[in-house]
Amino acid sequence: MLTRAEDYLAHRRRLGFKLKTSGTQTISFARFADGNGHNGALTSEIALRWAKDDATCCDPFTWAQRLEVLRPFAAFLVAEEPTTTFPAINPFGGSYRRLAPHIFTDREIGAILAEARQVSRVRAAGVIMLPPLIGLLASTGLRISEALGLRMHDLDLAAAQILIRNAKFGRQRVVVLHPTVVAALENFINDQCRAFRCGASEPLFKSELTGGELTYANVFHTWKQMTLRLGIMPRGGHPFVRIHDLRHTFICRRLLQWQASGTDIDAAMMMLSTYVGHVNLRDTYWYLEAVPELMALAGDRFETHAADVRGGIDG
Repeated sequence: MLTRAEDYLAHRRRLGFKLKTSGTQTISFARFADGNGHNGALTSEIALRWAKDDATCCDPFTWAQRLEVLRPFAAFLVAEEPTTTFPAINPFGGSYRRLAPHIFTDREIGAILAEARQVSRVRAAGVIMLPPLIGLLASTGLRISEALGLRMHDLDLAAAQILIRNAKFGRQRVVVLHPTVVAALENFINDQCRAFRCGASEPLFKSELTGGELTYANVFHTWKQMTLRLGIMPRGGHPFVRIHDLRHTFICRRLLQWQASGTDIDAAMMMLSTYVGHVNLRDTYWYLEAVPELMALAGDRFETHAADVRGGIDG
């Protein structure tokens, strides 16, 4: 099974798919199947066993997600193994859900930035890199992977913009910066260039220990310790406050500001969706129903729509 899994992943990657997590899980399944003496075609029985028995979590939602990872692999195998079987319906239930995010207050973001300026200098994500990284995420809504993937030549501070070269699904976009963000990045780059190499192709955010690329693991380790020290309790559906919640906060704040200023939300949604790199506009509208702070906005929209409908009927 391992050889077939490697062939499948090579084929998909030639088509442009990255398959980081799903690729690792597909290989895990193949090794599980081989290790359990499973020979021949992929079957529903071995797929279900792997999804549940080899999982580190006893949550049926996790089992459902793991099983769905194998669905395209099974479809790939059918061409060469007609006896391949796979569950038509996921017996563990739905494999997709979005939990309500934590929306930071101004005070919480201020406290996190202050704490970041006090981080021990022996950390890869320390006092040089962490404050500007958190500030950039909070002020632009970038994904953490997008920020960590930035190179010096991706910044055009004269034009107040940055180029995201490798966003989700391999897309690119230009993100316009507020003047205060431009000023903060100029100061950061000056500090960074005094401490590390500063060539055009160098990472914008570097490990303060090695001078190489700063990784998500580096940032997450420090982030988790900071937020625990600050005692920030999650108000969303996740067990802890996440770095990604800075992105959620940016989007929600923008929507709330538009609501307060009387902006036509529907007209602005496309612009916001493009700015934050959503592939589907539905992902941007999701915030109106998922975040308590925005439920009033959704309610107002419904009342306006209902009033228009009643007016049309009465007229």
